[in-house]
Amino acid sequence: MASVAELKEKHAAATASVNSLRERLRQRRETLLDTDVARYSKAQGRAPVSFNSTDLVCCRTLQGHSGKVYSLDWTPEKNWIVSASQDGRLIVWNALTSQKTHAIKLHCPWVMTCAFAPNGQSVACGGLDSACSIFNLNSQVDRDGNMPVSRILTGHKGYVSSCQYVPDQETRLITSSGDQTCVLWDVTTGQRISIFGGEFPSGHTADVQSVSINSSNTNMFVSGSCDATVRLWDIRIASRAVRTYHGHESDVNSVKFFPDGHRFGTGSDDGTCRLFDMRTGHQLQVYSREPDRNDNELPTVTSIAFSISGRLLFAGYSNGDCYVWDTLLAEVVLNLGNLQNSHDGRISCLGMSSDGSALCTGSWDKNLKIWAFSGHRKIV
Repeated sequence: MASVAELKEKHAAATASVNSLRERLRQRRETLLDTDVARYSKAQGRAPVSFNSTDLVCCRTLQGHSGKVYSLDWTPEKNWIVSASQDGRLIVWNALTSQKTHAIKLHCPWVMTCAFAPNGQSVACGGLDSACSIFNLNSQVDRDGNMPVSRILTGHKGYVSSCQYVPDQETRLITSSGDQTCVLWDVTTGQRISIFGGEFPSGHTADVQSVSINSSNTNMFVSGSCDATVRLWDIRIASRAVRTYHGHESDVNSVKFFPDGHRFGTGSDDGTCRLFDMRTGHQLQVYSREPDRNDNELPTVTSIAFSISGRLLFAGYSNGDCYVWDTLLAEVVLNLGNLQNSHDGRISCLGMSSDGSALCTGSWDKNLKIWAFSGHRKIV
């Protein structure tokens, strides 16, 4: 039997070997990346997006939450938004009128994520109770005005950080968790169909913060984690990740597929957004900002979204900024945080409407704001 000291020595040697291989891989990747999207686009003479403060304006402020807004989601077709807040409520909004259609009091107030079902008839939410709760919006409320839970998905051993319905499938939902796994659920039965990660060696090694399903191929999804990596999964092969993407230097808080389904974007605590090629594994572009004048630390990226064409990348930051990046040239064309009626606190979540006509942002200032495009629809 090997002694504890010998085992520790072997573990240290193995760790050093893995780190050495990882560094060699990083150096090899750098030699292969002779350019990035921005340098190539500029060499091809691509003109930057011309954008000013009147092209994207705040047309609605949705007020009703009494706590920090943590998450939001649009319906795929209708102009409805669901939001989750520290006040322990889900609110469903009509984005055109600002009216609340539903206010759902949750059994566990510590909610972190919410999502609309593809048909817009149900919403899901999860948080520190390690469960994902499903509400049918057509259900009758009880005598106290509360909506009953139609299904509770239990099985995670850590908080539920993110949830998303599989597009066009009301009965399939994917969650991510602080237990380092993602789970594909059958919403009808409440059963787990597949677990991604966990005891499998190719899984994440820290809390999983975000998931994004590829709308062009719904068998594929990506997950971002506190282990500073993003992993690509195929729901038909749960035993191992298809690919692991390196580049970030801290927690990956947000992942989002590019509209064409071949690329995806990320946002991280390292203050950068990045664009990756799903097929080759290469990092195509880094979108990095300068440190604040008052502080040497970079604000963290909390949430990202793409315009419907993919030419614009929207990134929410912990200091209340919301940058609009030109994805081709890696230049900031607008900061919503500097505009009139901007948020007063951290941008915690954002999302693009399915038709690409409006952006919704949520903040720790307890409000949501809808930003409408007044021009540049072809670009957007």
